[in-house]
Amino acid sequence: QAEDGNIEYKLKLVNPSQYRFEHLVTQMKWRLQEGRGEAVYQIGVEDNGLLVGLSEEEMRASLKTLRRMAEKVGADITVLREREVDYDSDIPRKITEVLVRKVPDNQQFLDLRVAVLGNVDSGKSTLLGVLTQGELDNGRGRARLNLFRHLHEIQSGRTSSISFEILGFNSKGEVVNYSDSRTAEEICESSSKMITFIDLAGHHKYLKTTIFGLTSYCPDFAMLVVSANTGIAGTTREHLGLAMALKVPFFIVISKVDLCSKATVERTVKQLERILKQPGCNKLPLLVNSDDDAVTAAQQFAQSPNITPIFTLSSVSGENLDLLKVFLNILPPLTNSKEQEELMQQLTEFQVDEIYTVPEVGTVVGGTLSSGICREGENLVVGPTDDGKFLRLKVCSIQRNRSACRVLRAGQAATLALGPFDRSLLRKGMVMVSPEMNPTICSVFEAEIVLLFHATTFRKGFQVTVHVGNVRQTAIVEKIHGKDKLRTGEKAVVRFRFIKHPEYLKIGAKLLFREGVTKGIGHVTDLQAITTKENGLEESLGPGQLSF
Repeated sequence: QAEDGNIEYKLKLVNPSQYRFEHLVTQMKWRLQEGRGEAVYQIGVEDNGLLVGLSEEEMRASLKTLRRMAEKVGADITVLREREVDYDSDIPRKITEVLVRKVPDNQQFLDLRVAVLGNVDSGKSTLLGVLTQGELDNGRGRARLNLFRHLHEIQSGRTSSISFEILGFNSKGEVVNYSDSRTAEEICESSSKMITFIDLAGHHKYLKTTIFGLTSYCPDFAMLVVSANTGIAGTTREHLGLAMALKVPFFIVISKVDLCSKATVERTVKQLERILKQPGCNKLPLLVNSDDDAVTAAQQFAQSPNITPIFTLSSVSGENLDLLKVFLNILPPLTNSKEQEELMQQLTEFQVDEIYTVPEVGTVVGGTLSSGICREGENLVVGPTDDGKFLRLKVCSIQRNRSACRVLRAGQAATLALGPFDRSLLRKGMVMVSPEMNPTICSVFEAEIVLLFHATTFRKGFQVTVHVGNVRQTAIVEKIHGKDKLRTGEKAVVRFRFIKHPEYLKIGAKLLFREGVTKGIGHVTDLQAITTKENGLEESLGPGQLSF
């Protein structure tokens, strides 16, 4: 049994002494802290993982003790599954798996971000509508109407922008969503775990938006939706490739099973399994048919990234929707508390992904805090501008999932209000950092890349659109080290130069580039930094700008 991690094996917990009880409670606190507010107890299992099992009476006593322990810590417990063990004795012996969940001490709920991918018309928005609104679809797209952001989306039924939907689970593992006409704030207050779905566009025309959503919003997991009646078509393979290139662990949902026969569904499943087992993917498909499978899938999926759970469900008849909810409820976070604390001790850095103007509030930016802590009233600098400078600004207020929040911690997404700051100075791809960070910006950078697909040869002077995190800009290939030209499938270190303005990059950041049908992936290996000291922070404030 691992010392760290949030899974605890216990043989039995029958009438512990006071001293032993205190020890058990401390141990539970540790496991909860490791899992950022949730832990799994397996009762009837020895420390070496041997499945011994307990009799009915011992199991009842053990669960009673576990409940007392949870009360002491202020957590709730739910039984995930029970299983009988074939043992030589006459009495049936069982092992039980229990989820312990607690709203963390700092009132920060667990927040997982799930990107939703899949071909156009595979039912992504409808599935999210059904999960977050709590009522089934009528087969003609009623459930997705609340998710659309633009009139042309409602008219064509196609998502073209990135929208966010939230689904909460309370500490007992029940779904909290909009069904009882709740507002977003109420969902946040009554949930101990939140799942934010990032609804991306399936249509090929909107591929750049989809790539931006995957690179800049840093999702923890991706959900690939495949329609049972069309199978793998259109952009499905491409989205699968994107998730693999960015190393986002993904699971698969086969939707619309009410429309076709069992044989068709099975054919789609087989088709998917064949693709996942190919040498390029190297994944282990796991078809989920029961609650038990869903629990296993969630735990295995988080431990080994090679496992890919496959769900078959329908948004119209509601078939197997519960299995997906069970899976999402148990899905543990990828980072443990230690990694998050290390990130929080670094200097503040916030990626700007969206910019809005809100009446009576002023300029608002949305994005993710990649490191450090950001508080209300903090002074930061934002940049780089077109001439490579950084401007001072002040954070007036912070909102997370549509409810106000005082402190933002590393890895969380939020919107920050900047008051009367001039919107025209901002653009997507900027960063807001603490003034003492002295950020490195560059126009020229080198990256080790693999060319995934190119019609002819890739050579010096070629222009591509480069995506690195939230940065998206056209760059020219200045030099390919050691080669004159590249062909599909070849690897090289390439020097790029941004066309318009310098950007803030980090060494080791993942990089995607595309131009028409040309696609490649890689990571940044070297930067030719323009030091911001030479440019200096913008001290003189131009007309129409307020000095803080």
